[in-house]
Amino acid sequence: MSRHQGSSSKGKSSGRGQQKEGANQAGRGGNTSHNKSYSRGNSPIKKQQFSASKPQTEKKASAKKSNPDEIRLNKYIANSGICSRREADAHIAIGLVTVNGKVITEMGYKVKLEDEVRYDGTRINPEKKAYVLLNKPKGFATTTAEGKGRTVMDLVANATSSRIKPIGRLGRNSKGLLLFTNDETITKKFTNSKNGVPRLFQVELDKNLKIEDLKKIREGFKVDGKHIAVEEISYIDGASKKEIGLKIKNTGNTILRTIFDELKYEIISIDCVAIGHLTKKDIPRGHWKHLTEQELNTLKML
Repeated sequence: MSRHQGSSSKGKSSGRGQQKEGANQAGRGGNTSHNKSYSRGNSPIKKQQFSASKPQTEKKASAKKSNPDEIRLNKYIANSGICSRREADAHIAIGLVTVNGKVITEMGYKVKLEDEVRYDGTRINPEKKAYVLLNKPKGFATTTAEGKGRTVMDLVANATSSRIKPIGRLGRNSKGLLLFTNDETITKKFTNSKNGVPRLFQVELDKNLKIEDLKKIREGFKVDGKHIAVEEISYIDGASKKEIGLKIKNTGNTILRTIFDELKYEIISIDCVAIGHLTKKDIPRGHWKHLTEQELNTLKML
């Protein structure tokens, strides 16, 4: 016999016991009616079922419809990139967050996108952070301005609804990797020339780079009173000495032109082949991709 069948038999035995007890009580009390039988599920059981279902009706009636125009305050803060939702709850609890000038400490508080939310006095933007890596082709200007012909913004127009901007620039006739984001923390990391994110360029010159000029660039030199230096420089293996690899932390490529103009070389082409650990792998020229979570976390640690 299965376990289920054994349980069913036991339930029937309990029902017969209730009938017998009810009959004995009727005999002692002088009540000869045998119409009531608790084993048949009469009114005491029905009453219990009714009372159990009542709270469900009340709960259903009291449920509030959510407003699609509202968002939980902790999610609003997390979307701004300041911290996680759990950390946002802690900041809210200690009074670091205001909504339209009022300190909010209530958990689960909801706001609208047009509300003015400030964290520790600074206004925050709930726009979702986006990180787009483009493999730029020649012929596109690195600008967000209109009326400049074809721009890199045309190439990433369908990447995200967030208002992203390029970090640094590549000349119209330069090519290679260009990172776009609306994350100011990442932007500041790149624009810090001392502790910024290194970028690797492959540069083709009009003639072979002399070894003494390569050493001069490696050691650094002054141009118009300003010290010019790169992180690394070398000839590219398997290529002519016209092709050079340089690593710099400057966000633009004007430093490359400054260096080679000073040393009387003409640049034929510039290609940014890496930004930190990010490479052009699986990104055809003119295409883009969103950074993975792992790529983003590594970038933040640089």
